[in-house]
Amino acid sequence: MDHLLVLMLLLLWSSGLQAEENHNSTQSEDVRLVGGDSRCAGTLELKHQGDWRPVSDYDRRPVRGYYYGWILKEAAAACRELDCGSAVSVEQREESSQRSVWSIRYDCVQSGSALRECAISGSSNSILDLNCSDSVRLVNGTSLCSGRLEVKTNQSNHSNQWWSSVCEADFDQQDAEVVCRQLGCGAPSVLQGALYGDVEASMWTKEFQCGGTESALLDCRSSGSDRNTCSPGKAVGLTCSEPVRLVGGDSRCAGTLELKHQGDWRPVSGRYSDWILKEASTVYRELDCGSAVSVEEREESSDRSVWIIMSDCVQSGSALRECATSTSSDYILNLTCSDLLLQPNISGSSSVDRVSEAQQQGFHVLRDSTFTISCSVQPQYPGGSFHLTFTSSTSALNYTQPAVNHSAHFLFPAAEPAHQGSYRCVYHVYVFSHDFFSESRLISLTVADLRPFIIRAIVLPLILLLANIGLYFYYKGKRGQRPSRREKAEPDYYNLGVPAAEEEGAQGAE
Repeated sequence: MDHLLVLMLLLLWSSGLQAEENHNSTQSEDVRLVGGDSRCAGTLELKHQGDWRPVSDYDRRPVRGYYYGWILKEAAAACRELDCGSAVSVEQREESSQRSVWSIRYDCVQSGSALRECAISGSSNSILDLNCSDSVRLVNGTSLCSGRLEVKTNQSNHSNQWWSSVCEADFDQQDAEVVCRQLGCGAPSVLQGALYGDVEASMWTKEFQCGGTESALLDCRSSGSDRNTCSPGKAVGLTCSEPVRLVGGDSRCAGTLELKHQGDWRPVSGRYSDWILKEASTVYRELDCGSAVSVEEREESSDRSVWIIMSDCVQSGSALRECATSTSSDYILNLTCSDLLLQPNISGSSSVDRVSEAQQQGFHVLRDSTFTISCSVQPQYPGGSFHLTFTSSTSALNYTQPAVNHSAHFLFPAAEPAHQGSYRCVYHVYVFSHDFFSESRLISLTVADLRPFIIRAIVLPLILLLANIGLYFYYKGKRGQRPSRREKAEPDYYNLGVPAAEEEGAQGAE
């Protein structure tokens, strides 16, 4: 009976694996990219109701009476379904005549449904071309340009590929430059292990040796020897900057807003979207500028190629590049940042380490230890307040204190793993009838748990001590049970039949 039960469990387990494989296979066979340089680039096609057709952006999102197609946010879902990493670009290609297409509802895709569940039959001459990162991706981040780095292994055999994390010791700044470029992001800004979580999955076993100019990470040379181990908490976490800039103004924090998307720098238009200071603040955060003061539209003499940023997409927390789509317009966005406020400083201190703003590095604290995040700004205006923002892969928090002597100190009495993440100081002050704010750079915190080591350091010697004490009393007891050497030398007169009293008398007579 037991053997029969085990056999049934094995059959159920194997059938479950087969069903999962069939599901994954069916899903990948329903979507493809054709006509590109690799299986992760080209025209998006979908097999639905037994019919292969290209995908169109015909079902577009309405904004102020105009309709716009896919943005990177939707393209990212297609790249994930194809197991092709992150979305790098999505373009609309106009053909000479209409043909049968599958139109994908963007709201359905954003809800997490598979592409074929969101397909509608139609005809159009507007076809979608996608480009995915193929062999690299960033996961658990706040955007397509941040997260834990994963690399796809076994490129020669698509049916036997898997994603592996990369050990921090095998990755450096030049490697990060290649990855950020491959993902279509800006330059690397933060490179630190376990910043976006750690996993027990497989690790890449060779060290990358990029020169910094390669177009893809797997084009880089790698070390000849494999790495056997990678310490927990050392998987590469990478943040690439968003490719935005302000040009033509009096400073780098004022001027025409431009975005580099799909390899092309273009101005951003606000003609068909509702840009407000909240969206502008996203730009200044990316540029490390102060607070947003004004958002204006400048009309030019003729239309030009521009990027439209979907304001609802930005307000949902997505980065500008993920919310951009191409169009033509003669209205260009001009943004102005307040130069009234200097950038605040941020520093962290604990019993283990201390880090300053200038170092732009993370600092380490021991679990259950006290640590402090300090915010300060050079004296300009009285009053104001500091907001300490905390972000991690799982949560976001905000702490507030009034500015006292132009500084604030946020005390955390007991460090926990939940405190691990990125911290930023935001200084707010009300002057000249306006609310202004200025943000510091990020610093990151890592919480180390030494309790297992401490327990081993205490328990092991204690066990050895108790074992020695036990052995001591054991052998002492054994010695106490043995007769002394004199007792062994004296004859047992009783057993010999000679009374002890007679023997004592004989000794007395002598």
